[in-house]
Amino acid sequence: MHFSLLQPRNQTFHITENVFLRLLGLVYLVAFASLWPQIVGLVGASGIVPAAETLLSMHHDYGWRAYWYVPSVFWLSPTDSVLQLICALGCLAALLLMFGVVVRGAALAAYLLYLSLVSIGQPFTSFLWDALLLVAGFLAFFAGSALLPLAYRFLLFRLMFESGLVKLTSGDINWRNLHALRYHFLTQPLPNPLAYYLYFAPAWLLDTLTVATLFIELVVPFLLFAYPRRIRQIAASLLVAFQIFIALTGNFAFFNLLTIALCLWALDDESFHWLPKWRIPAVAGRMKILDFGVGSLIALSVLQLFALAPSFIESFEIVNTYGLFAIMTTSRTELVIEGSDDNGHWQAYSFPDKPGDPRRGLPLVAPYQPRLDWQMWFAALGQPEGNFWVKALCYKLLLNDKEVLKLLEPSPFAKAPRAIRILAYSYTFAPPAQRKRDGTVWQRKLLGIWFGPESIISGN
Repeated sequence: MHFSLLQPRNQTFHITENVFLRLLGLVYLVAFASLWPQIVGLVGASGIVPAAETLLSMHHDYGWRAYWYVPSVFWLSPTDSVLQLICALGCLAALLLMFGVVVRGAALAAYLLYLSLVSIGQPFTSFLWDALLLVAGFLAFFAGSALLPLAYRFLLFRLMFESGLVKLTSGDINWRNLHALRYHFLTQPLPNPLAYYLYFAPAWLLDTLTVATLFIELVVPFLLFAYPRRIRQIAASLLVAFQIFIALTGNFAFFNLLTIALCLWALDDESFHWLPKWRIPAVAGRMKILDFGVGSLIALSVLQLFALAPSFIESFEIVNTYGLFAIMTTSRTELVIEGSDDNGHWQAYSFPDKPGDPRRGLPLVAPYQPRLDWQMWFAALGQPEGNFWVKALCYKLLLNDKEVLKLLEPSPFAKAPRAIRILAYSYTFAPPAQRKRDGTVWQRKLLGIWFGPESIISGN
């Protein structure tokens, strides 16, 4: 076995490239289709954080530079119909990519359209997989480059290795004493049904899984550059198995599907010998200018490792840093929004997927991502003043705004309530015996009022 950054001449990646591009198209389709029903309620004209108002404010403060800081076709016509049109066109570009039609054009269109949504969607589009999709999607424009296998492998290497490295460098004791997964299945943003049972698994098994996590993130990525191909196949198998395990035990949107697609770049065409009758033509036009483009992106990615990448490209998300669960939370706080007509009797709003009713089962929603539910998990880790959008959400509920209400379960109020407050609860999984007895999934304890009460009438 020897290590080399460039593959031997007898190893080709035509099939790999085509299979990956089709999977990338699928990921884009999931991403755009997932955002479509949510985008107006999140950042539309009457949404929680109206994007049009944000753009107007930025243009006032920065002038023409605002277009560079927030690269988005939404500038052309900041309306709700354009938000939906961007999602629709994104789905079309994703389908073209899936079926191998005008591949580079479809890849560029999908990237620009998704960047347009991510740029204006803050804080609801600030997730690692949004950034990862933009990097992977931009690289796809250079389909046909001989350097593409290296670029994608290096992207996968950075994603995995940096995710492992931040766990050890964060100083978090639970990664260092190997107890992290004793808490993860309870405290992750949206636990799914299997997460409940793993939380009650023996401590030795959970600690073993923690060791396996660190091994896969810190050691296995180096094997992506190994030859012969058998070593890379083993590495890809371990990484894929790891992603399947994550997908089975949590709802992480399209992250797992995208990472599995990236793992394909550890496999050359010979790895697909078990499909002898499958013949996919290579993407036409292998030009040196493509190699120059990919080489430049690899160089920028290396600079990013040392925080030396030029800042003027940050807004285009073509290189990023990565890291997952650097600090393992050991307890779970849930925010429950309540409304009242008399400041005495309070009724809770229910979210589609985040924990609320202690008897409601755990959801399976990935690769769809309920972005408001996710953002409520992050808000619970902090305070209201650090989550500027929370007050806006409460204000929209006081107005009974129909677009925002679409992001929640049906409202308990026929008309707008007079007051809103948010309570903080400590949530833990109910013991299996209790769940079997009365169907209780969660046990909770009131911690106090997290925000409010707020009332439009009182002016609070």
